Amino acid sequence: MTRSESYLEPIPAEINLRVKRARRVRRVSLLTTSIIAAYIMLAYVIVPAGYEHRHPAIDTAAGISTTADGHPGDPLNVALIGSEADLKKTMLAAGWFVADSLGFRSDLKITADTVLERSDNKAPVSNLFLWGRKEDLAFEQPVGDDPRQRHHVRFWKSKDLDEQSRPSWMGSATYDKRVGFSHTTGQITHHIAADVDAERDHLFTNLEQTGYLPNVQVIDDFHKVRAGQNGGGDPWHTDGRMFTGTIIIPSDKGNRTPQPL
Repeated sequence: MTRSESYLEPIPAEINLRVKRARRVRRVSLLTTSIIAAYIMLAYVIVPAGYEHRHPAIDTAAGISTTADGHPGDPLNVALIGSEADLKKTMLAAGWFVADSLGFRSDLKITADTVLERSDNKAPVSNLFLWGRKEDLAFEQPVGDDPRQRHHVRFWKSKDLDEQSRPSWMGSATYDKRVGFSHTTGQITHHIAADVDAERDHLFTNLEQTGYLPNVQVIDDFHKVRAGQNGGGDPWHTDGRMFTGTIIIPSDKGNRTPQPL
């Protein structure tokens, strides 16, 4: 072997060193690739999947509405995010109707309907207050021909908006089981069933059937106090959870007036 040839053939020690370096580079590259892949999975898949859109109004709303004279009203247990037009459209599609306001004439109508057992899709609801004002909207769903029983929900529109400039409609859904006199005011009113969770669940079952509420979230422990009594003297209890959902009406459905289910 000539002197020039010795420079062309690496000695075994040099080969060993090159192999070790190549292996080290491959390990570092594999580790770096794994870390980047794990970050992408965590940041863009796992965390977003577990992230819940929590409207800021949910944190500013009291857990219970009040009567006009400051007595505790019914507990809040639902929240819908969207415009007023979308809320009305969704509730109508779910088979619920806009309720009338309570007054002397409506009191007489409730009495007459109860005696004659006539159903009323727009029977009034009494006023309850949140953020210092009465409900902005109220809806009901009749139960057969008995006006004494009905599903109903009051909604208060939040002044706080989310990042897409949408309000939250904080709601109190309860089931009216009979008509009677208020235990505190003596006025004619509906008395609610104690299990307010059952009405919350019923409302969201109806809403999900419309296809306009694809994303439903549950907020655990919204209520720290899980039992009480409303202004009419009716007891209530809850598991403490609030159901929330963002209304999304597809454009091909948005131009049509939905019919009740």
